[in-house]
Amino acid sequence: MSTDFDNRRSMWESVTQLGLDGKEARFYLTVLSHDGLTVADAAELSDVSRTNAYDITKRLVQRGLIDVTETSREQGQGRRARSTLSAADPQRLIDESIQHRKVLDDLVPQLKAMRRKSGARPRVRYLEGSVGIRTALFETLSWQSPLKGILSMRDLLTEPGQEAMTEYIEGRKENNLTLQVVRSPGKDYSHGWPTSTEELRETRYAPPKYVFSMSMFIGYNTVAVVSPPDENFAMMIDSAEYAQMQLNLWEILWASSSTASPEAN
Repeated sequence: MSTDFDNRRSMWESVTQLGLDGKEARFYLTVLSHDGLTVADAAELSDVSRTNAYDITKRLVQRGLIDVTETSREQGQGRRARSTLSAADPQRLIDESIQHRKVLDDLVPQLKAMRRKSGARPRVRYLEGSVGIRTALFETLSWQSPLKGILSMRDLLTEPGQEAMTEYIEGRKENNLTLQVVRSPGKDYSHGWPTSTEELRETRYAPPKYVFSMSMFIGYNTVAVVSPPDENFAMMIDSAEYAQMQLNLWEILWASSSTASPEAN
């Protein structure tokens, strides 16, 4: 008995996550599990007032989750109309979700464009310690390709470390995310992270006089900065204007950097 109650409770909680409130979910599940109920019957079984039940019925019919059928029955000397409820195929919930996804796929880019045009306020996020650095690094995996970067290899292999960087490279490959990166010869290792088609990476080396101990990833609207291990923090700057400025500076550096790997320590 307890298991049966737990199952019903779990199903009710799941249904409420599909956009139905508590009363609507109880009413819907009642109709789904009983044939030929009237609105009054379903109201009583689902512990909903009749007034609410008629409103709920109207909303569920509009969503295509239940149907109302008019029938007639003998009563005294004549026939009386009787409305009964039946649940539509629950596949309707999946169809509804797919339709919502299609609408969102079309709508969200338009909403993002409106947000950019409205001049959304820039936001700076300070992320402290190893967890913060990892959070900033892996957030860039959701950005658009290609990423532009200035990376300090020695510092990144210290914090967040070799394992995290290997995982990050695999994440980029999985997301088909190309990285165009400038590195400082003085902060590099001769054996790692060269240009690689397999790892979706194009590497150039800054003139030797430029040494970058901080790493930076530049996206379309956000810039991620990772400090060297002694300062141990990351910073995310959400600003389209700032990202564009950093991209312009990065392109100047990229143009002056070499494709040939220098002798690294």
